[in-house]
Amino acid sequence: MATLIADKYEAWKAEANARFDQLKANEEELNRIFAEIYNMVGEVPIEVEDKYVSVARIFDTAEEIPESFKGNKYVRTRRDEIVSLISYAVGCMLGRYSLDKDGLILANQGDTLDDYLAQVPDPTFTPDADNVLPITDDEYFDDDIVGNFVEWVRVTYGDETLEENLRYVADALGGKGSPRQVIRDYFVKDFFRDHCQTYKKRPIYWLFDSGKKNGFKALVYMHRYRPDLLARLRTDYVHEQQERYRTQIAHLEDAEHEASGAEKTRIGKSLKKLRDQLDETTAFEEKVHHLADQMIEIDLDDGVKVNYAKFQDVLAKIK
Repeated sequence: MATLIADKYEAWKAEANARFDQLKANEEELNRIFAEIYNMVGEVPIEVEDKYVSVARIFDTAEEIPESFKGNKYVRTRRDEIVSLISYAVGCMLGRYSLDKDGLILANQGDTLDDYLAQVPDPTFTPDADNVLPITDDEYFDDDIVGNFVEWVRVTYGDETLEENLRYVADALGGKGSPRQVIRDYFVKDFFRDHCQTYKKRPIYWLFDSGKKNGFKALVYMHRYRPDLLARLRTDYVHEQQERYRTQIAHLEDAEHEASGAEKTRIGKSLKKLRDQLDETTAFEEKVHHLADQMIEIDLDDGVKVNYAKFQDVLAKIK
């Protein structure tokens, strides 16, 4: 049955806010009881300030948050909840979570899709097979992260509401363009930053990142890392992306010769962007090649910080 994310959000907001109100009322009742026990009625405060209630309170936008809540680290917005939903979806894409089974699925070092299928034999949504989710500014790959997310929304909430749900997600994220473009921009620019904040600068989804030109990015799940991952990343993804850039550049160079005026200017801008991205990706490929040849091992017991540092030349900076 088709379902609206908007309805799920409203139901969750009502539940969370009712829980907030109940906890606040309980704390104030306890204050009243203890004030009576110790004969301190009128001498100690009974009311609990909103900013000191330690459970989530959800507002649709940041602008709606009253002054009384400022300083409460549990306050959340609709965007926060949608970002959490996207994070869960990525977890499903990489096999950490499943729509069919509660709790963690793949959480051991070197886990594979076969290990996932052993626990979830007939999954509603099947995780990415090779543990590489490319993030590019256009849909170049079959397992593109935006395509995966769209499919996850379709499988989870139904075909009939797919476009409405994507619009709702995009509206919560904010941005310009079609819903899919807004969602793509979020993955390219903001997902990893939000993930690092959620995991206190100890990300479990690692972002391979060629640089500021967004020539190539890809997410991998550290628990599924194997020493041959960088070699596969290089040959199956980076090389393919380089070839696509070369093809696009050649096509636009031909078109540029026949264009004039505004069209020629537009093509020129597109060519500069693609050439910059190709140059960036070429430099990135050399770094990946150097590390891939080393067949680097990781040990989850060493923690994220130690393991992440082994690939710092090709991974996004943690901020």
